[in-house]
Amino acid sequence: MNENERKAFAGYVFEGFHLKPSPPPHELTEFLTSDANLFETIHMGAPKVDESAWILAIDGLVRKPLRLSLADLKTLPYKEVTSFHECYGSPLKPATSPVHRVGNVTWTGVPLDVLLNLAGLEKDAQFIWSEGLDRGSYGGQAIDRYQKDIPLEKALSTEVLVAYAMNGMPLSINRGGPARLVVPGYFGTNSTKWLCKISAQRDRPQSPFTTVWYNETVGESGSTVTRPVWEATPHSIITSPGDQSTVQSGPVNLNGWAWAGQPVSKVEVSVDDGASWIEADVKPRHQFEWQRFQVLVNLPNGSHRIACRATDINGLTQPLSGSRNEVNRIQVIAK
Repeated sequence: MNENERKAFAGYVFEGFHLKPSPPPHELTEFLTSDANLFETIHMGAPKVDESAWILAIDGLVRKPLRLSLADLKTLPYKEVTSFHECYGSPLKPATSPVHRVGNVTWTGVPLDVLLNLAGLEKDAQFIWSEGLDRGSYGGQAIDRYQKDIPLEKALSTEVLVAYAMNGMPLSINRGGPARLVVPGYFGTNSTKWLCKISAQRDRPQSPFTTVWYNETVGESGSTVTRPVWEATPHSIITSPGDQSTVQSGPVNLNGWAWAGQPVSKVEVSVDDGASWIEADVKPRHQFEWQRFQVLVNLPNGSHRIACRATDINGLTQPLSGSRNEVNRIQVIAK
């Protein structure tokens, strides 16, 4: 098998799993998340990439396979997409505990549909596979490449990019540079870093990152089904006031962010730990950015358990407990 696109691998910057968590929600007040405040999840270590040898191969069920250098990629039409970027959480344990690894950034890159149209998709293509240059060990398995897939319908959506910049700066190694896949509205695991190959295929790949990990079991129509971790479910965080903070009693302005694969249509806030809910004002979504919500609440003297929950345009709502996207709760003292 000719895999010249993998020759850009030049060793490791570091090996093994790496996690830089998000800061606490009260530090995520800016609309755009800085590189310093954006979480990092790296499964098998960060590869050194020889940019002079870097090639993006586009093959599979296409009429005209492509091999593009970084310079070639940057000559093509590009766009900017602002999107929330969210980590699903560890696939090695049940998704029953809250995960708040999220940020909001602007990506710059070539729309994937432009590349697929240049290559000419065959009619049998149903999934678009992506491969990264990273390799190593994860979950007790030796793995020769990070490999993911997305359905063709999503791949052809104009927001999906082969990105080479974030917040106006070239992608660093820890961000997946020199180029990565970005799939707005989907969990970050689908946005393959250190991208080297795009392949149009009829079926899903047999990668442990698609067959063993990053799947969830859900109830549908009276039965349970296993589905890929693709589109992000509704989630929200309170950014002000901060957890364990003290505020002046009386009217308090409560702010936060909400996001989901589909636009968030409603955010509710509770100041009595879920006994009652107040609807907040929510800014509309323009691309895939997180959405600001705010509401004025009355807090008499004492301790208050405050929660928020988001609902998307399809009526999907954050669960109260027992899930990675359960409602965000904070404790506030009013004096």
